[in-house]
Amino acid sequence: MTQSVSKWITEEAERVGFDACGIAKATALDEESAHVEQWLEGKREGEMGYLTRNKEKRYDPRLLVEGTKSIVTVLYNYFPKQEIGSSSKYKIAKYAYGSDYHDVLKRKMRQLLARIETQTGKLEGVRIFVDSAPVLDRAWAVRCGLGFIGKNTTLIHPPLSLTASRSQTYEKGQTAGRSLRQCGGSFFFIGHLFLPIELAETGKPLTNHCGRCTKCLDACPTGALEAPFHIDARKCISYLTIEYKGSLAGIDPKTFKGWMYGCDICQDVCPYNRFALPNIEPEFQPSEQLLAMDDDDWKKLNQADFESLFKHSAVIRAGYEGLKRNIEFISRES
Repeated sequence: MTQSVSKWITEEAERVGFDACGIAKATALDEESAHVEQWLEGKREGEMGYLTRNKEKRYDPRLLVEGTKSIVTVLYNYFPKQEIGSSSKYKIAKYAYGSDYHDVLKRKMRQLLARIETQTGKLEGVRIFVDSAPVLDRAWAVRCGLGFIGKNTTLIHPPLSLTASRSQTYEKGQTAGRSLRQCGGSFFFIGHLFLPIELAETGKPLTNHCGRCTKCLDACPTGALEAPFHIDARKCISYLTIEYKGSLAGIDPKTFKGWMYGCDICQDVCPYNRFALPNIEPEFQPSEQLLAMDDDDWKKLNQADFESLFKHSAVIRAGYEGLKRNIEFISRES
């Protein structure tokens, strides 16, 4: 389809409320797959065995969804208005403050698809993916021109401009009519539409702009960022508090810096996140119950409290026993 159709889709994504949208042709990710294979050969994935399965489909979207010709990638800001745990010993990653992002993004992406189908007619073989299938999310975001991979291995989305009008738009709580790339940094969720139609590409991969900065590597308390663009998941606090189900014996509790679910350290220190603006998605806002939790509340957390706090949250992934293990581990810090 023509460039004008692709431009229309990115504008519709903006109207739906996404912060950025790009389109790329569905092709094999040869260069990116070589990097992943090298990473896997070093066994850096730990217990995340799913990363070693369906690799061919992960590297080529046409094998994952037959007939896919174009990939529409969107970014959705989740940077919070206020941080949980700023005055507490126990902290959770910002992406888990509100409702589960998988559900929120998929609902919004279905809205975008419905708008696309008003122009194309009903499309067969469409798939929506939000961090739940063998898809190289960050690689497709880069292919779509939405950012570059930072030294901390996150997708960094540079702002298009820094204007007073941008901030005013956010203060008014508006979602429609915003210019894409109004805010920057790495606090974005990534979603994809796999479409069976030919679309013009809307962007080109951005070159890395980390320069000589090593703040993320210097700040990582466990040494998980072993070199620029290389992370050993087995040492990562996010992995250890969520994916890893074994004992934390032998690890110094001090290195967790109070993170009981996930970790934002390498993102918090990234200079690009000075351009982050608070998200305006109601479902990403933390509950009053969560905001009111103090150290004693976390130490006394029971199953009923856990389910009340995190019934619709991504924290469910760790489970009550997992979160309790992390709290008890951090509590041993002298």
